[in-house]
Amino acid sequence: MADLRLEELSATTAAAANSLTLKPGQEQFVQPSTYAQAESDVKPSSAWTRVVLDGDEVVGMIIGTFDADNSEEELRSAIWRVNVAASAQGRGVGRFAVHGLAEEARNRGFERLTVVYEPGGDDSPEAFFRAIGFEVLRETQYGDHFAVLNLG
Repeated sequence: MADLRLEELSATTAAAANSLTLKPGQEQFVQPSTYAQAESDVKPSSAWTRVVLDGDEVVGMIIGTFDADNSEEELRSAIWRVNVAASAQGRGVGRFAVHGLAEEARNRGFERLTVVYEPGGDDSPEAFFRAIGFEVLRETQYGDHFAVLNLG
């Protein structure tokens, strides 16, 4: 995993990104209820989609959104989704992807990066987000955790 890099999603990488296999039980956490309800409020032009490559192999994908004018705090500078292939989990791929998105947020003038996720169980992404510095601020109206990573 020494050769990790982020690239824009392309026709060449889309099929591999869409077929990433997660660990059993993680599928239920891919899209929290808050994001499912807010999907129509997200501008397609605000999306930031990248794949994580290890050499030539797609091992992860991250989707962020940047919309400073969005009325929903959860959607201004946010991780929308981060998926890491089961075979690559625990080796820094997710951390690498989130750090790339955080750097993009800083470059765009944001002071923090947010994420919404469903809490609970060993398969929840909660431990991952806490390990890289996200702090839960509150629950959303749908019971998801709203967490923040300060970029300052």
